Amino acid sequence: MRIEQLEYLTAVTQHGSLRRASEKLHLSQPALSEALTKLERELRVTLLDRRRSGARISREGRELLPYMSEVLAAVDRLRTAAGDQRTDTRVIRLGTVHAATSTLLVPAVRSFQERHPGTTVEVLTMQQAQIDEALAEGTLDLGLVNVLDGDDPPIGLDGIDLLHGRPVAVLPAGHALTERPQVTIEELRQERFVMMRAGYVMHRYVHRAFGPDVPPAAHSTDGAEMGKALVAEGVGVTVLPDYSVLGDPLHRVGMIESRPIAGDQTFLTLQLRQRKALQQPLPVRELQAALTTRASEYRASTASAAS
Repeated sequence: MRIEQLEYLTAVTQHGSLRRASEKLHLSQPALSEALTKLERELRVTLLDRRRSGARISREGRELLPYMSEVLAAVDRLRTAAGDQRTDTRVIRLGTVHAATSTLLVPAVRSFQERHPGTTVEVLTMQQAQIDEALAEGTLDLGLVNVLDGDDPPIGLDGIDLLHGRPVAVLPAGHALTERPQVTIEELRQERFVMMRAGYVMHRYVHRAFGPDVPPAAHSTDGAEMGKALVAEGVGVTVLPDYSVLGDPLHRVGMIESRPIAGDQTFLTLQLRQRKALQQPLPVRELQAALTTRASEYRASTASAAS
């Protein structure tokens, strides 16, 4: 029996069906169904009523829910107690989509490391769905993701807004479009384009902004850091959140520039995520505080530069 199996059944109960639970958990419906089938075999009880119209929790499943809730609460208490006893030496695992890595994540980790030299911060580059799934399973402590306006954290996760921004066109130094105060979607459509791969918010944004006539991708890549490097080398242009560009080393030395996108009203948020109602160990809480502090400093510096 695995803890996430109990969490999966709780999600089915909360959302009323296997399909809606799989969407909220960012887990495929077959994978969710298989995990619960294995739990049924182990417990020798039918937990789901599976019908053509969908699967819902059974009567026997509902009767077992209070016991499962007690187990999940006990696991959270155990994780908290164990974590608080390891305040000097431990590994903190943080998943990121590589947004604002240079402007926020690296300075925050450096500041945290000065106070906790015995703690290792392991930074993993992952897609957003993978980050959310790993947070829910407990294999990540924290996650940094981009959120489009209207997006909500998945069930079981809390989100702390660190930075708010807008999509901007990212251009190599000397590009003809840098002569303009802003660029249009139609102008970007004519350029060789560096596309974020499916699974990243900026891939979804490009399809929303450009509609069916998406610019042909010269290259596709994982995450903003490689996207900016490709733009700096003149491979193409791309679109990223402004907080991933302004203050980045490539931007500071003049290798890339950014321009607003004319008529675009989209808002983006860099969000720090963690499991809901989980009392994090002290080092994790202090890394979270370092990220929050650095976000405040970055907001202040960009506001000062704009004025």
